[in-house]
Amino acid sequence: MPQAASAHHTDDGFTVHPATKVGHIHLRVSDLDRAIAFYSGLLGFQMMQRYGRQAAFLSAGGYHHHIGLNTWESLGATPPPPGHTGLYHVAFLFPDRSSLGAVLARLKAAGVPLEGAADHGVSEAVYLRDPDGNGVELYRDRPEAEWPRAPDGTLAMINGPLDVAALIREGGAA
Repeated sequence: MPQAASAHHTDDGFTVHPATKVGHIHLRVSDLDRAIAFYSGLLGFQMMQRYGRQAAFLSAGGYHHHIGLNTWESLGATPPPPGHTGLYHVAFLFPDRSSLGAVLARLKAAGVPLEGAADHGVSEAVYLRDPDGNGVELYRDRPEAEWPRAPDGTLAMINGPLDVAALIREGGAA
């Protein structure tokens, strides 16, 4: 069973400022055009800047970049084998069910397989791989008032089944 998070994670009591967020991810890819086709063509991130065949920066909503892609050390490379350290997955938070469902419909139409799907109580999530084998989570959060709680008030996340077909139907109605 997971342990409840403590307020402090360092011996001296320091905690990161609560407004701190993950600003962007930067991935090494073996084929820049293929990666752009996935992240921009399928997931819908916008191209903000491209440096030839070496790098590209993609965004949602006009931010300078949420995703950096480069081939600086990885052009033509193969993904690392399972069982090695590194990125487990990157997670993209969608604002609502219909937005998540719309992207899932695009992935299904393109034949991109899902590796898993789960209702976590706090969120609904699907898991897949990008063309370079990087783990990708696409999810939407439920409103905090709907999050499952234990009798003592602590968060009680779950790994329940998720009706992916219903999500896709909702996305098609948007």
